[in-house]
Amino acid sequence: MALVFNRVAQNHLRAGYYPTDEVTLSRILDALECEGTTARILDPCCGEGAALASVESHLAQVFGAEVTSLGVEFDPERAWAAKRLLSRCIHADVHDVVISPRSVGLLFLNPPYGFGVSDQAGRAGQGEHDKAERLERQFLHLCTPMLAYGGVMVFIVPHYAVDADMAAYIGRHFRDVRAFMAPEQQFKQCVIFGVHGRPRNPPKELLQDLQALREGEWLGSSVHELPEVWSGMHYSVPDLPADPEHRFHAVRLDARQLDAEVTRLANATLWPAFEMHFSQADRSARRPLRDMSHWHLALALAAGQVTGTVVSPAGRTLLIKGDTFKKKHREQVTEVDEDGKASSTLTLTDTFVPVIRAIDFTPGPNLGDIVTIR
Repeated sequence: MALVFNRVAQNHLRAGYYPTDEVTLSRILDALECEGTTARILDPCCGEGAALASVESHLAQVFGAEVTSLGVEFDPERAWAAKRLLSRCIHADVHDVVISPRSVGLLFLNPPYGFGVSDQAGRAGQGEHDKAERLERQFLHLCTPMLAYGGVMVFIVPHYAVDADMAAYIGRHFRDVRAFMAPEQQFKQCVIFGVHGRPRNPPKELLQDLQALREGEWLGSSVHELPEVWSGMHYSVPDLPADPEHRFHAVRLDARQLDAEVTRLANATLWPAFEMHFSQADRSARRPLRDMSHWHLALALAAGQVTGTVVSPAGRTLLIKGDTFKKKHREQVTEVDEDGKASSTLTLTDTFVPVIRAIDFTPGPNLGDIVTIR
């Protein structure tokens, strides 16, 4: 599945968006398999969602897995295109999205390329070491904790971005790491596979290979072009059962996404059953057959049934509302025994007090006064 047409691909190179080409993607899919019946996969920079949708389709059709694809995209146009392809997609900055740690089995990471905005930007005398951290490394550090132990990472970055710090991080947190040059070199990309594991000392051989990758000396090392037919060990996406407590949501939603979420979850809200729950409010209360006792009056007050407009014979008009509140009755008893020792017992008893409050609507100086009827 191609991510974009070639004639419009150049329009997406701005804002750090470098789409995965179809040839590279098809070779990546050949290296993946699924070991269980369910899988949860994540692309935190999913663009239009076609790359992750291809991974989902591959795992579902070839291995029969039930796949949940999760995407995050900052650009609104691309995000809403991805919403039509993926199980769930959030239009937001990935820094504003909450994702449960170690909750996904595959991390498809093709982050924005280049440097972030430095606090020192624009200052005179800014040197090489004053630049902000590369975006590729920021996204790698941010997203690795979301990947379950045993989960698979597919990391697509320019080969020159794999500096010593990034190589050490990959070697420390991933095992079975293999690096390849992408067959399409328009963006000078490489593809790094790895299996997330507990931190360890990075192997020296891996650091050497990644150093050769960065310097463009892969032809003389163990780094080669991503093969057209995968012949090595497949990277197996682990089985992750459905988790009702799994978190995947934005810290804040714009109006368009809020409307979409309310529509999607409409059947779980109060509104479909609103008439059933609140139809009693439209019915007029019947008058009692006889004068109520104080006990019956207290029950009516507690139920909020004493309400409405009353007019006295003298013409005074009140809008009344009945209620009941709880009051504690305090009683303290002091006793002195034969030895002259005093002991005190404090008893607190709950009592329910009915009360009627009203707003005076009688024209005149008392209009709008709030009164209490006891």
